[in-house]
Amino acid sequence: MNPRIIFSPIIFLSFFSCKDKKANTNEESKTAPSDSMMSCYPAKTKLLIGSDFMDRAALDKIDEIKTDKNQLLSFNDMMKIKGGVFDMGGDMIAGFENMPKTALAQDDELPKHQVEVNDFWIDEHEVTNAQFAAFVKATGYTTTAETAIDWNELKKQLPPGTPKPDDKDLVPGATVFHYASKNADKNDLSQWWKFERGVNWKHPAGINSSIEGKENYPVAQVSWYDANAYAKWAGKRLPTEAEWEFAARGGKTNAMYPWGNEKITEGEKKANTLQGSFPYNNTKEDGFEFTAPIKSFKPNGYGLYDMAGNVWEWTGDWYSPEYYSDLYKKGGIAKNPQGPEKTFEYGQENAVSKVIRGGSFLCSDTWCSGFRNARRMRESPDTGIEHVGFRCVRDVK
Repeated sequence: MNPRIIFSPIIFLSFFSCKDKKANTNEESKTAPSDSMMSCYPAKTKLLIGSDFMDRAALDKIDEIKTDKNQLLSFNDMMKIKGGVFDMGGDMIAGFENMPKTALAQDDELPKHQVEVNDFWIDEHEVTNAQFAAFVKATGYTTTAETAIDWNELKKQLPPGTPKPDDKDLVPGATVFHYASKNADKNDLSQWWKFERGVNWKHPAGINSSIEGKENYPVAQVSWYDANAYAKWAGKRLPTEAEWEFAARGGKTNAMYPWGNEKITEGEKKANTLQGSFPYNNTKEDGFEFTAPIKSFKPNGYGLYDMAGNVWEWTGDWYSPEYYSDLYKKGGIAKNPQGPEKTFEYGQENAVSKVIRGGSFLCSDTWCSGFRNARRMRESPDTGIEHVGFRCVRDVK
């Protein structure tokens, strides 16, 4: 989804909420093509899968970024993951039968299929405000949310004939969460997501918010392009969806969550998620209302923090609701899958989306259950939003 389209007061379109209209058990369904695993960032000299769906100006900005040699040689705060074969996709665990449908495997997580990934390095936590600030200081990079909306790019995601809004409305900004009023329909995303001018990674929760004192919080309001720009500077790349899930599982076989199969509501608090009634209130039983500092909860079996909750994380892959089915039909073990080559969304033929993983501080079992290992969501690559960040990976040479 692209909040620049959906939530702008000028360009408001009807949108599928987390309850997909194709099937009640599938909260979302978008598609898009995937990146090359050997290159975390797009380059002018390379024909990328899905290049037709990308913002050329944004790719050119990334192409101008030079990799920092010190960053390239540093493996600080990274964990080396030994690859292997695993069952990727939605888990069906005994004892979960009475859970809400949103807390169980969705249509786009099935069928479960065998995947093999190579060894790789991965950041042990999300990229922080401090890390992203260092990147911006070194490169002078300007994020998507700090850039005026390009109508020529925006209209690609709109139905043909959509009138161009006034230039004064194509202003820099991003999307901020607000609690919905008591009687609001939570299926209407405009009740709780608001596009606001002047919002960006330095002001992630509104124009008057600040990251001062939050240097060790995950950076947010960064688009997929922004994440790739940082990755290039750091000599890294975004993980494939398969790598991300392999890492999230932490060595556990067919477990529902990074910590195992204990439900999010049982035992000690395991991740920064929403307690209360989404999107109306958060009782903050886990100690946090919105984002939390990195390493606030125990790591998974691979020593990785926040693979569940806090902020959703960009991956390199485009999204398709049918991709797992396509892989399964091919048979055998999918080796280092890169994602689909075509982009589509049920009911939204112009939608263009990249996969995000891991859930956020807004997730609960009654809405998206994003903290499950297999849960898939998606966003337009130019989206800036309050609960999406990223972490990076690096190939083992």
